[in-house]
Amino acid sequence: MRDRFFVEGVHAAGDRVAFAADDARKLVTVLRKRTGDRVQVVDSGGVAYAATLDVDAREVSATLDEQLSGGEVEASLAVTIAQAVPKGQKMDLVVEKATELGAFAIVPVRSARVIGHDTSPAKVERWRRIARSAAQQSGRMRVPEIPDVLDWDALLATFSRYDRVFVPWELAEPAPLRAAFESGLAGARSVLVAIGPEGGFSAGEIERARAAGAVTVSLGHRILRTETAALVVLSAILYARGEL
Repeated sequence: MRDRFFVEGVHAAGDRVAFAADDARKLVTVLRKRTGDRVQVVDSGGVAYAATLDVDAREVSATLDEQLSGGEVEASLAVTIAQAVPKGQKMDLVVEKATELGAFAIVPVRSARVIGHDTSPAKVERWRRIARSAAQQSGRMRVPEIPDVLDWDALLATFSRYDRVFVPWELAEPAPLRAAFESGLAGARSVLVAIGPEGGFSAGEIERARAAGAVTVSLGHRILRTETAALVVLSAILYARGEL
């Protein structure tokens, strides 16, 4: 039962659940599932079940047969990636790969140098679908939350909710990420990483971020693309905490 799907609500063995339209379509037209086939179902409480499908044309439901046990899948450190929305389809990549790596949440951000990129509600819904699909594919027990787009000042107002806030910046004092995270993450349970757009953060944005409690970190001597930076920092944090 490698195929895993999420359903809304908290359930118990014996319950009957219905799948979202996109998942039902995938089950029928892509995976060619039929009545009696078995899949894994994860409810909103993060509990996984072995389930038996009932396929009626394009309507798909399942009976939850038994609760599954297994090792801990989710990272013990909740890392939120606040990503300044890049151009083209790059945000799709960030959402997909950050979900696979174990991001707790992904916040789309409009900073001063994010100009003309699509941050419409339809685009946000697309990112949520991508996160859901990536979470299913990678065997996660929860889908990262993707809230509506925030502007920079609105994001700054959330800094106090996190134990640590890091902002990669090309002008930060050069220092290995390993050292920054091994010492800076001690005792932390939640972390926010704010990633700038293609043009980088303005000096004023960095100044306000520091005033709000953020620590700027260097990503080395080479300039990384914004979508690369997000995945590098997330991987480095999880590695420093023994999650990778």
